[in-house]
Amino acid sequence: MTRATRSLARSLCRSSLALLVIGCGRPALAEGPAKDAARDKVDAKADARVNPPLPRHFTPEEKLSTGSVVVGGQRIDYRAAAGTLVVHPRGWDDVTARLDTDEKGGKPGEGDGDEGKGAHKPITAEASMFYAAYFKQGAPSGTRPVTFLYNGGPGSATVWLHMGAFGPRRVVVPGDQHVPAAPYVLTNNDASLLDVSDLVFIDAPGAGFSRIAGQDKDKSFYGVDQDAHAFADFIVAWLGKYGRWNSPKYLFGESYGTTRSAVLVNELETHRMVDFNGVILLSQILNFHLNVDAPEANPGVDVAYEVALPTYAATAWYHKKLGDGAPADLRALVAEVEHFALTDYALALQQGAALPEADRVRIADQLHKYTGLPVDYIRKANLRITGGEFEKTLQAGTDTTTGRIDTRFTGPVMDPLEKNADYDPFTAGIGSAYVSAFNDYVRKDLKFGDDRTFMPFARIEHWDMEHSGPGVDGFGSGLNVMTDLATAMKYNPNLKVQMNAGYFDLATPFFEGVFEMQHLPMPDKLQANIEYKLYESGHMVYVQEASRKALHDNVADFIRRTSTPSPAPPARR
Repeated sequence: MTRATRSLARSLCRSSLALLVIGCGRPALAEGPAKDAARDKVDAKADARVNPPLPRHFTPEEKLSTGSVVVGGQRIDYRAAAGTLVVHPRGWDDVTARLDTDEKGGKPGEGDGDEGKGAHKPITAEASMFYAAYFKQGAPSGTRPVTFLYNGGPGSATVWLHMGAFGPRRVVVPGDQHVPAAPYVLTNNDASLLDVSDLVFIDAPGAGFSRIAGQDKDKSFYGVDQDAHAFADFIVAWLGKYGRWNSPKYLFGESYGTTRSAVLVNELETHRMVDFNGVILLSQILNFHLNVDAPEANPGVDVAYEVALPTYAATAWYHKKLGDGAPADLRALVAEVEHFALTDYALALQQGAALPEADRVRIADQLHKYTGLPVDYIRKANLRITGGEFEKTLQAGTDTTTGRIDTRFTGPVMDPLEKNADYDPFTAGIGSAYVSAFNDYVRKDLKFGDDRTFMPFARIEHWDMEHSGPGVDGFGSGLNVMTDLATAMKYNPNLKVQMNAGYFDLATPFFEGVFEMQHLPMPDKLQANIEYKLYESGHMVYVQEASRKALHDNVADFIRRTSTPSPAPPARR
């Protein structure tokens, strides 16, 4: 019997008409309780043959707990659910999964290797995605806002947003220096977003407590589109499990999480028919051609140097490398450098080798004024300084490396002869505190993870960067998801976006995010749906105390304003 024939027979046997016509089920006449029970056992066995259980790597889990947090002087009692939901790659369906099982009862992976003689196909790929959800006690959950939060990587756990920004507990770290080793301090988070929204922190497939398994598991989940599809499946499943379809909904992504958000919100709105109230972006990168880590790999495209320059200036200002004539006001300096970057500097770079020598000297002198780097170094770099070169060179005279994720941080130079910085003092400075504190908290407070290992980052050997945005037929050698976000905003003209960024972030420079937003391919009137919030902090703006509270206030205000129902139209008479 062919697969198609078996499928048709099974479908017929499930229909009530088939029970009467071809005798797939039991006779219509009752014959007493004893015979009914015996017959039910036979029927159960028959149903197991016709509709075998799905082959699975994972089973959804859930651990419940309670707690409280004080935000703005008000105590908030909450319920917490830490658990997993199982998602599958695009194209998966349960019918295909059942047809691939061994009808002779063999276990997954067993068989004689002959497709026609009882061999068992490998189980298709699955991801078990971990989440920690917090629900305010006593709030009407049906219409209370819910925010889905995730870090980036790609392949990062969401320990950073959870324990640093918006969870009910946070780890205490100093603003710009290496955290001493354990014991670390966990404290009430007075900037938790639980005052305005229920929260769902999600670990990406393979990271944190999330796991992947099955045939082609890496290929199925490690890529731009694969990752967004998994998150879309997770969100849809979560909304159904907890009955939150009518809640105002928000995405909050940090770093690569902003890339994910652009693809994800478009997927949810245009393919899943799930509109969102808002998308909140922190430390944004949508167009990887603007990445300052290696712009020299894309010669002829100089915008990355231009949009990074205001961050170079802010960093040099912070480390007092601009001399006695430096302005006292950071924001005034940044505004001046932004103008220079998009005018004189951009024009000079566009001319390439045709730039007159007098102009080359003038631009190099101005770059020295804004970055503190030696003029000779700037000339040798052809007026183009990469992020790694800046980090290594800014404080080279003191054998000090400047941070990347947060340029306020510094650390000893690993190799004085290296051209670029070969590690990030910021990651080294705070990583242990976050990971250690979360491992302790999740087991003691959320009652999850005693028997498993928490992985801050997934083990990814290859991340598939191929992605064609809506209406774009292939894109060459650089990821750009600006079209995805623009399409989502055109598809849902009520969608609001808040961009948050730190002045001292060299992983995703703040002006890069502003530039991207101002170049989204959409009607100008939709630009009014975007708002910008900047902080005197780095990539993880919440590491700095004042910025952490300001971030809460800005995001909370955004949620309040965008979750209020529109007034009903007046009744017609």
